[in-house]
Amino acid sequence: MNSSSLRNSNLDALIGESSLSQKQKRSWHISFNSPVVLSIAAISVIATVLGYLTNGVSTKLLFCTYNCSPLDPLGYVRLFTHIFGHSGWEHLVSNMAYILLLGPILEEKYGSKTLIEIVAITALACALVNNIFFPRQALLGASGVVFAFILLSSVTSIREGEIPLTFILVALIFLGQQVYEGIFVADNISQLTHIIGGVIGAIAGFVLAKPKA
Repeated sequence: MNSSSLRNSNLDALIGESSLSQKQKRSWHISFNSPVVLSIAAISVIATVLGYLTNGVSTKLLFCTYNCSPLDPLGYVRLFTHIFGHSGWEHLVSNMAYILLLGPILEEKYGSKTLIEIVAITALACALVNNIFFPRQALLGASGVVFAFILLSSVTSIREGEIPLTFILVALIFLGQQVYEGIFVADNISQLTHIIGGVIGAIAGFVLAKPKA
């Protein structure tokens, strides 16, 4: 074999290795990209399935909050776990759509620990307000968390001394709708907890924001 053929052979080998390397780099795989958000979604699905299988017994026991005896240890657990319970698949899907859409963006920006804290504070605040002011009404679902995510996502980038117009519009649209429905619409939806979630999300957004110069 002459030197020209040898060079061509080596060049072909290098091209082949480069093509193989590029194919390996382009390979796709499923990643557990947002552990907090995906965990919320998974637990919510499990809680809903259990609710159907137990005819609502598991939901009442673990996944909804209501005024109960202070001696009931599960009452304190339900102050947080009520966000995983849902009244049905439609309720679940509507909440998870927002959480899975907005949650990963927020978790990537603020971190898993911070997002857990926001979710926990929202769950606790909504539960306490419901149990104190509406003692005969049970509360379940992640709607408060959804509204917290919506308002938090509208304050992801701000300049010092400025309030984003998008935040004002989002607040007017989503929270204004809840105020209107709370006054004029008779249903089984807790608009007050939606508003509380939105307020917590807004406060968290401004507290966590790092204003640009």
